[in-house]
Amino acid sequence: MFWSNRRATELASRYENVSIHPTAEVAEDVEIGPFSVIGPECRIDAGSCLHNHTTLHANVHLGRKCEIYPGSVLGGLPQDKKYRGEESRLVLGDYNVLRENVTIHSGTELGNGLTILGHRNLIMANCHIAHDCVLENDIIMANNVLLGGHVLVESYASFGGLAAVHHFVTVGQHAFVGGLTRVTQDVPPYMLLEGNPGRIWSTNKVGLKRRHFELEAINALKVAHRLLFRSRKPRSEIVQELLELYTDLTEVHILIDFLRATDLGHQGRARQPRSHDLEEDRGSMAETPELTD
Repeated sequence: MFWSNRRATELASRYENVSIHPTAEVAEDVEIGPFSVIGPECRIDAGSCLHNHTTLHANVHLGRKCEIYPGSVLGGLPQDKKYRGEESRLVLGDYNVLRENVTIHSGTELGNGLTILGHRNLIMANCHIAHDCVLENDIIMANNVLLGGHVLVESYASFGGLAAVHHFVTVGQHAFVGGLTRVTQDVPPYMLLEGNPGRIWSTNKVGLKRRHFELEAINALKVAHRLLFRSRKPRSEIVQELLELYTDLTEVHILIDFLRATDLGHQGRARQPRSHDLEEDRGSMAETPELTD
């Protein structure tokens, strides 16, 4: 059951110094700290907690049992000159934790007007997630990480503090981006990227072990890293060799498919529109992936 600001008397008795727009919907057990603002057409699902001085601008859907810490601003208008006031939304799944001063902007027409966070993501203090980003599930972003517009982060990826990601980049599943890293091209799944500019140094050994990957998969990814990123052989020959070596190994096939998509993209980014006239590319980007629990 949801409370609405249309029940002004009942809400006033629950929240002190909180502004809730009449069109917003707030589940009965939601906690909202003082000096918070809930804007028009926002929805907050059951069990979520918003600490003091939290702002949800407009058209923000916050899932179940999320926790938003002080100073966070969700659903702010895109910092994009192409934005012309079209409908713009932000959707967050369940069990997300956003620490102090996190900012997440809503989407633009080029990204279907939608910014998405999946489930169980930990976004630490002072991170910024720009318009049209899609974050899947179980992602960890350390303090002060910056994501440009239209970035896709696949499940179980992690970031060290102060990493900065160029717009339209895809960060593959189970990848690790080291602290202070400048990321200008797609980050392959299962790999560790670090430096300025970023360089693929190894597989994400620690992350793979923590996620209980089979030893066979870990060793195969080590071989794939050595051949793909250390060898001077042509990429096509390496791919064929890996497919023959690991015919039935899912992780190797995921890695190869990711690299093929990047090669088909523009400037090392699978999601990057090729045309400088982005008006021609509206609707031509890859569809927003459906997030599953």
